[in-house]
Amino acid sequence: MADHNHCDHHEGCGHDHLGHDLGPEDNLFSQIDRANVVALNGVQDGANVIKPWSERLDQTKFLESDADDQIILRIPFTGSIRLRSLLIKAGPEDQTPSKIVLYANQPNLDFDEVNERTPSQEFELPQSNEVGEYPLKTVKFSNLSSVTLFIPAAQGAEASKIYYVGFLGTWSKRNENPVITVYETQANLADHPKIQGMDGAHSSLGQ
Repeated sequence: MADHNHCDHHEGCGHDHLGHDLGPEDNLFSQIDRANVVALNGVQDGANVIKPWSERLDQTKFLESDADDQIILRIPFTGSIRLRSLLIKAGPEDQTPSKIVLYANQPNLDFDEVNERTPSQEFELPQSNEVGEYPLKTVKFSNLSSVTLFIPAAQGAEASKIYYVGFLGTWSKRNENPVITVYETQANLADHPKIQGMDGAHSSLGQ
C-alpha cells in the first residue's frame, strides 16, 4: 500500500487502490457498532455497506438514496477511535457521489443541520469500480465515538449509490467509569466557616 503520510495535512491528495487480499492490519470493521449504523434517505439498511475486507468488492449489498441523491450515514464505534483513512467503493458511473463530507462526533446530524456545521474533511470522488483509500487528517479524527458521512449529490444520476465503507486507524477501550461524587447528607457546622450571628442561637435575617 502506498504511504500517504505526506497527505495527512492536505485535502484532495487523491486516493489509493487497495488490491491485496489479506487487508490492512488496522482495518476497523470489528470496531464499528453495525447494529446502530443509521442511513437517512436510504432505501436499504445503512449497515449494508459496512462489510469485512473480504467482501469489499461485493455488489449484492449496497446503499442507494431514496427521495433524491443525498444520503447521511451515521457510523458509531464501540471504542475510542483514531482514524487515518476512509475506504469507499461507490458508483456505478453517474451514481457515484460527487463528494464525501465527513463530520467527527456528530452522531445526530440530520439534513436540517448538515449545512450549518463545519465539516471535519471532505473529498471529491472519481468514477471508479475500485475501493479507494482517502487519507484523513488524524488531528481531526482522534478520540472518536462516531463519524457521519454526508453525500450532497450524485454525479448526474437521480440517486447516489455506495457499496462499501471502511476505515483504517487505531482503537482503544472507551473510559466509561462513572465519576463518583460524595454529597453530605447533613451539614456539619464544624467543617464550615462560622457565620456571624450563629453562635448557638438563631439569627434573624434582614435586620
